Amino acid sequence: MNIRQFVKQHRDSWKQLETYITTLLKSRKHITGHDIDQFHALYQKAAHHLSYSQTYFPDEDVTDYLNELVGKAHNLLYKDQVSSMKQVRYFFSTKFVGLLLEQWKFILIAMLLFLFGGVASFISVLNDPLHLYAILPTDVGQSVDPDQLGANSGSIDSALMSTEIMTNNIQVAILAFASGITFGILTIYLLVYNGIMIGALAGFFWHYGKSYAFWAYIVPHGIVELTAIFIAGGAGLLMGYKLFVPGPYTRGYQLKQQAKRSVQLFLGTIPLFIIAGIIEGFITPTNLSLEIKYIVAFLTVIGLILYIMIGSMLLRKHNTKASLDS
Repeated sequence: MNIRQFVKQHRDSWKQLETYITTLLKSRKHITGHDIDQFHALYQKAAHHLSYSQTYFPDEDVTDYLNELVGKAHNLLYKDQVSSMKQVRYFFSTKFVGLLLEQWKFILIAMLLFLFGGVASFISVLNDPLHLYAILPTDVGQSVDPDQLGANSGSIDSALMSTEIMTNNIQVAILAFASGITFGILTIYLLVYNGIMIGALAGFFWHYGKSYAFWAYIVPHGIVELTAIFIAGGAGLLMGYKLFVPGPYTRGYQLKQQAKRSVQLFLGTIPLFIIAGIIEGFITPTNLSLEIKYIVAFLTVIGLILYIMIGSMLLRKHNTKASLDS
């Protein structure tokens, strides 16, 4: 059985289960014993379909769809609708990591697009520092002074420059995931252009021998910010790809599914921006040594790695429990 036959044969029962889930989430007043039996039977069928799909169509959208459908039904049957706080904890500790692992290729592509723009502008400004003022917005370009970087923190413009970059990055993250609706074209542009901005600054300070100090003011918060941008950009690219190559589904269906996933991914990046903002407010503009700032950056990398590792373990545990219960 190919994927088209599989979807066509079982789509009606999945839609039925979706309807029951929606009804149970809204109200249970008019639910009869027969409805509960039907719901349970549809849940068991969907669980078997998920197992089949994981075996024969592991990389297809239908597997992700069934995994989410079975998960919702499982929560209703065995957890009686977990509390809002538990839902939030589950989302950030488990589900968000699962979404990241599902679309890691698109996150990687987003990072490569950013690096492409960064390397190109770095080389351009390195050859001629005046190119910086043609690349950056006027207010940012005028605030850049290589003689001030690394001096007394109270007299440099690095805080202003860093704030401008953070504001730009948040705007890019919001636009990047939403721009997937343009078939990913605008997402690609935003990622490349954002890379061009960072690369231009890096080339400028490299030219004046200030690269070490420059990155000390960028990486403590920048690693977390850029990770969030790559995630948001990957979500936009995924949406664009699915609209361009919808497979056995309609573009309307893909838009609905991928928009929902993109919103979830963007929501998951909000804590990253909060963490980046705290670091930028209390670490970046201080008189701490450049070495300490690099240590902070290293700790953010370790923190991100640990978060993914722990989230992956929790995800496997959750999936194993769901399989056993079904």
